[in-house]
Amino acid sequence: MDVVKIIAIIGCFALAACAQQKEASTVFPEKNTPQGSSCQGTRMSDQFIVRWEDGHLSLETDVDAESFSKNFIEPKIQEIKHVEFNKIISIKKPVETENMDTESLSREDVADDWGVSRISAESVWAQNIDGSGIVVAVVDAAVNYDHPQIAPRLSKNDLEAQGKDSVDDDGNGRVDDIYGWDFDKDQAKPSPIKDPSEDHGTHVAGIILAEAVSDQKMRGIAPKARLIPVKFLSDDGSGDIFHAIQGIEYAVARKANIINASWGGSVCSTDLKNTLAGLEAKNVLFVAAAGNGDDTYHIGIDYDKYPNSYTYPAVFNLSTQITVAATSFTDYMTSFSNRSFSLVHIGAPGVDIASTAGNGIKKMTGTSMAAPFVSGAAALLWSAKPNAKATQIKSALLNSAEVIADKELKVSSRGRLNVAKALEEIRRLV
Repeated sequence: MDVVKIIAIIGCFALAACAQQKEASTVFPEKNTPQGSSCQGTRMSDQFIVRWEDGHLSLETDVDAESFSKNFIEPKIQEIKHVEFNKIISIKKPVETENMDTESLSREDVADDWGVSRISAESVWAQNIDGSGIVVAVVDAAVNYDHPQIAPRLSKNDLEAQGKDSVDDDGNGRVDDIYGWDFDKDQAKPSPIKDPSEDHGTHVAGIILAEAVSDQKMRGIAPKARLIPVKFLSDDGSGDIFHAIQGIEYAVARKANIINASWGGSVCSTDLKNTLAGLEAKNVLFVAAAGNGDDTYHIGIDYDKYPNSYTYPAVFNLSTQITVAATSFTDYMTSFSNRSFSLVHIGAPGVDIASTAGNGIKKMTGTSMAAPFVSGAAALLWSAKPNAKATQIKSALLNSAEVIADKELKVSSRGRLNVAKALEEIRRLV
């Protein structure tokens, strides 16, 4: 027998031995981690997220982890890559500004579109740069498809739009997803939102790309970008990790350039992190809200000092991720915004932001409102430089952040978003 065959046989035995060593504990490491430990969030003890070796994702159930390991994982272990508990996400509602006493400038003296002016968006629009050709996915609660400033901006799935009713024309497992998908209710179009005060998804979408209409001064940062609405949260802001991952993967499959995530929780899911880490290879930018501090007083958390209070996905700090803090009328960081010199990247307006809600306009406050300013700015840059990489868009936004004397922000860039300066930077980089 020649040397090559001997080496091949040895290799086969080695591989077989490795395969035999694959155990339930290696693919399901969370099983022996106590509930309530740091970074776990609230588990669903009978729901399990399975990432298969072929790449697809599924949600499985059993009475508990022990039964699931024995009845499901062990018989199929060679086909399974990773397992974790499904976990609950319950996002904080936007901050009630009437309970804040940290602003030194009267809100009556500030225009509704103050944030748009503050980041110098008008000077970019004047150069005929408006987000055309760029697709942004809002992975969030429901978006009102029928809002007059949102409806014209919806990105159409042509295979479904031109196909047959009640048929999965594009073969993605979702019937009639002409515009987006509701992963919470597993349907094409979300149910109507009864209370505009709960209209988180529509408000976020409007900040990014609401189209200007004659009777509304308000318009989005990138008013000609296209929107993929991806719902995984209920109207009250509750959801889970499995549906969040499904929503992100759906957005990528629909060719989104930018994903806005104005949500988070104390759930450091391995599969969520791996999914987001894979966005660089897809050339997708992921924009996350830094979070609004604690539930009672909305006092911002310093992630550099309190790692046990991390919010995810905000602190993942991945190559094509930008995490956004909220700034005020006076260009200081708001008291409620989470912060970090290493894990939060840039500030953006987040107080009394007027945007779409219900069938009209409403003001909301929070880092949920700050993140879509950055998503909209990224869409403007990408429409100016369509061949740019997501990492270059990120660099341009952070390198051009406006650092104001005596108002340096506790973020890695030390400054607040300025899209006009970012445009100069992307032109230099690309």
